[in-house]
Amino acid sequence: MLVKWIRCTVVDRRGFERGQRKWAGLLGEPGFRGQGGGWSRSRPDVAHVFAFWESRAFYDSFMARSHDRLAASQVGTFRDGQVKLFDHRFDVKMGFEPRFADADVARVAHCRVHEDRAEHFALMQEKVWNPAMAGSPGMLRGMFGEAPGSEFLVLSMWQSTAEHGKYREERVERLGLRARTAADVAALNGDVVRLEPSWTV
Repeated sequence: MLVKWIRCTVVDRRGFERGQRKWAGLLGEPGFRGQGGGWSRSRPDVAHVFAFWESRAFYDSFMARSHDRLAASQVGTFRDGQVKLFDHRFDVKMGFEPRFADADVARVAHCRVHEDRAEHFALMQEKVWNPAMAGSPGMLRGMFGEAPGSEFLVLSMWQSTAEHGKYREERVERLGLRARTAADVAALNGDVVRLEPSWTV
């Protein structure tokens, strides 16, 4: 599965949200698995969108045919658009599905990892972080993706902001020490995204 992560700064909120609903046109696209997103909790003008495709070939075909038509209604409503593609590597918890309806927030972490530490980082995600997250109350599902150049994406869906906050307070620092994350990661940026039901396709 291919994961597309889009982050942008919105300058016309109403126009952007109106355009976001037009992405319902994705539903007929071959290989499309789901899309959702919402607003950053820390920076209210920043939007995140996550789209899922069965493979790179299906995604490339969509980009060549239908993308520009669907995107046209959002032209001029945002700036600083950043797009990243990741290959799904494994699930956090069992059986990841690109569903958003039952989640209140998503947590996204984008990690650039030192090249010689990439395998260790992925192993620690599997052995240390995943079991801790999977066992946390309110954590619904998640996935771990990889892009060329030792870049990784961890996306997790949570029932509520409060549940995610408890996990962060109680466990993140201790888990980071155990996984020796500081030695692996060259740069890390993340966000908590308040999901907007009307953006879900």
